[in-house]
Amino acid sequence: MYNHSEYQMILPEDFFLPFGGKLNRHNRWVKLAYLIPWWKAEDEYKEQLKDLTQGAHAYSVRMALGALIIKERLGTSDEETVEQITENPYLQYLLGLPEFQEKPPFHSSTLTHFRKRISSEMIQKVNEWIVQEASKSSDDDDNNEPPNNDNPLDEASKKRSSADQKTGEEPRYHQGKLLIDATCAPVEIAYPTDLKLLNESREKLEKMIDTLHATLPSKQKKPRTYRKTARKAYLSLAKQKKPGKQKLRKGIKKQLNYVKRDLGHIHNLVEQTGLTPLNKRQYRDLLVIQELHRQQRQMFQSKSHRIEDRIVSISQPHVRPIVRGKVRTNVEFGAKLSLVMKDGWAFLDNLQWDAYHEGTDLKRAILTYKARFGYYPEAVLADKIYLTRENRRFCKDLGIRLSGPRLGRPPKQENKEQKRMAYQDACERNAIEGKFGEGKRIYGLGLIRARLKETSETTIALQILNLNISKALRDLYSFLLIVFAMQHGNKVGNLDY
Repeated sequence: MYNHSEYQMILPEDFFLPFGGKLNRHNRWVKLAYLIPWWKAEDEYKEQLKDLTQGAHAYSVRMALGALIIKERLGTSDEETVEQITENPYLQYLLGLPEFQEKPPFHSSTLTHFRKRISSEMIQKVNEWIVQEASKSSDDDDNNEPPNNDNPLDEASKKRSSADQKTGEEPRYHQGKLLIDATCAPVEIAYPTDLKLLNESREKLEKMIDTLHATLPSKQKKPRTYRKTARKAYLSLAKQKKPGKQKLRKGIKKQLNYVKRDLGHIHNLVEQTGLTPLNKRQYRDLLVIQELHRQQRQMFQSKSHRIEDRIVSISQPHVRPIVRGKVRTNVEFGAKLSLVMKDGWAFLDNLQWDAYHEGTDLKRAILTYKARFGYYPEAVLADKIYLTRENRRFCKDLGIRLSGPRLGRPPKQENKEQKRMAYQDACERNAIEGKFGEGKRIYGLGLIRARLKETSETTIALQILNLNISKALRDLYSFLLIVFAMQHGNKVGNLDY
């Protein structure tokens, strides 16, 4: 059942405090409550609910989404987030409570249900709404201005605009710069090795054998698993700092045989008892271990360490190794995401768990830019990996300047204007690198602690949302400084910070 309404918000002065006083209007959490269009998010939230008229009362979208935003902005655990909400009246106001209460509004385990119910697509829509509302006035002013056809870089755009008028199509205006880059959001898993994964699989299978055998008559003998011998063989290699290749290969072969033996025992026991004695997690692990054993067996026989859709975690089988080629971490384990930026606003363009070539994201990013703002970008600032022939041709047809060196041999005499423009593009492209650093160092994008695929995607989308929320709060603070300076007849630069 859902009977909340987010079309009316209580004022900070109306929030009841039992110990006296009133909330400060200029508090960051109060400002944040007015940044998010809760009434729009409520319409999306209702679609996720099964029945709006029957059952227990569901938590409001402001309670659910606000709690997730608080958790990611503070970087706390689920339990600590509930404690912070219980102790802070400003956080309770953000969640839509009418008055301060000392009792926790929900249990810490409810945050997991919030992450399942609020999808990453819904959070991306909220992100779009916040950016549209924050940049609405500036966009209206820019749209009223005619395109700058005096710029020689827009010569191709001028020709295409005249051609569009002849064909009756809408003229293509170019405005702003699109920044695009990709990164990896690593998840919290132990560094996977073949030996460690096989040993973990063997231990889980042994517990399944114990569970299945417990349902049989007491006279039937339990299958032999040689668990002590297998454990001893694993530790003899795991305790060595740098075991040789032959020793490691021999140890992996032993663990593969142990896992194969245990899978055979489970198959025989399931024919007698069925799968009902196993719980959901054990059944899920059994399916993952069967595929893991197949992959490890195939890599062992082919003497290779690569295979399609390689499983690196039994508890999180959706995680894939992402080769980044960085100095510190050559391989990261998590989701690969593509981020686009315009005027400091960040948008999640693509999110996949499998490794992909980020150069394929450029076309979609440009078309999404057109659909989002109503015009094409003047220039696209991207890394060298995006400078494919197909992308160059696509940008040239649309009159978009693509940063980076031209194809072919470099000219003998370097053009100073092109050199200056390349340097300026490199400086402006640093903004998206800084945005990655902000998300990973401050908002937890550098380590995703959610375990499910859906909740991990929701967490990643929340990090991007928090980046734009922080920018909106900074812009609002700068606006208040300007208003304060105008009221006092001083320049902002002369204010004492």
